[in-house]
Amino acid sequence: MERFKAGMLARSKAGHDIGKVYVIIEVDDAYVYLADGSIRTLKNLKKKKKKHVQVICREYDIAGADDIAIRKIVKMEEY
Repeated sequence: MERFKAGMLARSKAGHDIGKVYVIIEVDDAYVYLADGSIRTLKNLKKKKKKHVQVICREYDIAGADDIAIRKIVKMEEY
């Protein structure tokens, strides 16, 4: 199993957004691109190094998801 996959949840370990939960939208060699559906939308993704995020072992199907669906996923994890 890959460590980082699109649709997984991730918590920020460093930066001004420490502790914030995101959904991984895209993965490349050194970075993950994250969205939370409100501030970080699908058009304005957060680029973060892989070492600065902690993967939460939950995976969601985000194919065709919009910002509202992303927001609901993140909200479920916060509570």
